[in-house]
Amino acid sequence: MAARRFLTVIAVLIMIALLAVVAWAAFGDEMMKLYMRPTVTFAESPKPTPGIYDRPDAWIARPGIPSTDVQWTPDGYRPAPETQVSVFYVHPTTYLRSDRWNAPLEPVDEGALYRRGIFTRSQASVFNGIGEIWAPKYRQSAFGAFLSFAEPDATLSFALAYDDIAKAFETFLKSIPEDRPIILAGHSQGSFHLVTLLAQRIAGTPVADRIVAAYLPGWPISITADLPSLGLPPCVSPEQSGCILAWQSFSEPADPGLIFDAFDQTNGFDGAPRAGTDLLCTNPQTGGLPGPSPAEGNIGALIPDDTLANAVLEAGLVSAECTGRGYLSLGENALSMGEYVLPGNNYHVYDYALFWANLRADAERRVGAFQAR
Repeated sequence: MAARRFLTVIAVLIMIALLAVVAWAAFGDEMMKLYMRPTVTFAESPKPTPGIYDRPDAWIARPGIPSTDVQWTPDGYRPAPETQVSVFYVHPTTYLRSDRWNAPLEPVDEGALYRRGIFTRSQASVFNGIGEIWAPKYRQSAFGAFLSFAEPDATLSFALAYDDIAKAFETFLKSIPEDRPIILAGHSQGSFHLVTLLAQRIAGTPVADRIVAAYLPGWPISITADLPSLGLPPCVSPEQSGCILAWQSFSEPADPGLIFDAFDQTNGFDGAPRAGTDLLCTNPQTGGLPGPSPAEGNIGALIPDDTLANAVLEAGLVSAECTGRGYLSLGENALSMGEYVLPGNNYHVYDYALFWANLRADAERRVGAFQAR
């Protein structure tokens, strides 16, 4: 009898799991929007102190503030002993709660802090071989805001988060030498705000002439509705400087609908609709050269341990090709990265990690090209 009850429980659990898979396939996007959308109005989100970026505690990292995350390197690499450039890095969305539209500047949510550390370690560390890294804390839009992209509260949330980044960038510019070359680097929401910063603050100014490259993966950039307003061309060769790199990683069969559907409801910086436009896609293994890159072209992907707190580099595991409307295809037999691959075979979380060594070499080449120029 006990064995029969046990088997019945197992059968019920299997059925629940199957129903969950079916429900996600049919209603996944709507279920996510329902549970992740903030439950308060934007007006109820807290406001921080003005002039915050003059304070050291408003930064994850900047010169004079030790950060083991931005200085982390896998075996075989180490941070540069001298500064060649200044890197302005903006981390992606890490605040997943629905209790507000914008995260506090310093979340008390341990999960958000843990995720911020993981992303900083695996992304900003790419650039510690060539320069000093400035990484601001900011009142980022909560994850649910991106599932309510066209709502007025979401628009206000994005504006607040961008305002923090713009103020942090002003402090960054005032604090570094006037002739220091600059790298912009972000991911996901971080790239979103840096794209806006390029359009509204940098394009057409002397600062644009100091940009070595802008690394903006994890956010769609329309070639026709956005790129002309950003003031920098796309990177089309590995020796080019003063250009933009952007990509979104998917294995096959890819389904980028959750991202594209929201993006297509908006207009570009020139006011033209983004709907249906091709997106900027840079193959990080070729430096922007057209065509596929086989796994042999990957010189080192970060393979995390079970805690995600550490990783080792392994080469020759990742192929890459820009395809479709403008996403980076990892092929049908992509490297398995476990439970953190998102719906639609979206490798968003690993946009940097899959190409860590390639991106480090890419940044070094572009700094050399910039200095030679």
